[in-house]
Amino acid sequence: MNYRQLETFRAVMLSGSASRASELLGVSQPAVSRGIAELEKSLGFQLFDRVRGRLVPTHEGRLFVAELEKSFAGLDRLKSEAARIRDFGAGAIRIASLAALGSTLVPRAIKRFHERHPAIPVTLQIHPSSIVRELVANGSFELGLAADEVDVTSLEHRSFWSTRAVCAIPKDHALAGRRTVHPRDLDGQDFIALATEDRARQRMTKVFADHNVKPRIIVETPASATACALALCGVGVALVNPAATDGFRERGLLLRPFEPAVYFESILLFRPDTQRSRLVKALTAALLAARTS
Repeated sequence: MNYRQLETFRAVMLSGSASRASELLGVSQPAVSRGIAELEKSLGFQLFDRVRGRLVPTHEGRLFVAELEKSFAGLDRLKSEAARIRDFGAGAIRIASLAALGSTLVPRAIKRFHERHPAIPVTLQIHPSSIVRELVANGSFELGLAADEVDVTSLEHRSFWSTRAVCAIPKDHALAGRRTVHPRDLDGQDFIALATEDRARQRMTKVFADHNVKPRIIVETPASATACALALCGVGVALVNPAATDGFRERGLLLRPFEPAVYFESILLFRPDTQRSRLVKALTAALLAARTS
């Protein structure tokens, strides 16, 4: 079994035929058929049934390609790393963040980091917290910022930021004149809710239940910034993470304190054994400092 045989098999599975695979690989169709036959011989089982001149994947073939894709994903990651080292040298750092912080706090932190380490490139990706957790856990990213609902088992982590929810209100809404919004004010109001798995949403739901109020949920969204955009358009009111409200006040959205306090909790995730890295320490310090800037 060699790389060329595996590449040939994968090409057939992806393209659906030996002829298309030969075009993808730039080889003759007989070469494709020969590569498949040699791979089957080395594996000891059939990857395809030959049906009227067509290659039809066997059950074993489908199982094998699923495992093969994992290996090719690793190879793709190696190619990406090689390109990064070629372009930037050995120093680089990758951070994944939930949306609420990824478009506000994290850019400020990266600016601070860049001022002190101008030669170090940073990769920033914005994802749901569950994806952030997986990217850090599988070693793709050194750092992650996620909401507190993620499973931190087997990950190095620390509490990052606790921010108090504010009420986002359209400027012509009946609640626009309130200096502080209370649960009773939201009873029966058109409401923009966060995703049900969001821990802050669950805290809000408990507060509503404790006060026997039922906002009328019009739409659900996982991102506070999206909830702000919906409120700005007059869809309803929302309880949002203030970290995600940059620029909305200037566009006319009203932001009011909410009583009793409901908090958004975020955590900083580290790829195992990276906390001692000089670059990780530097970016962590920049992130911590950005909370007050």
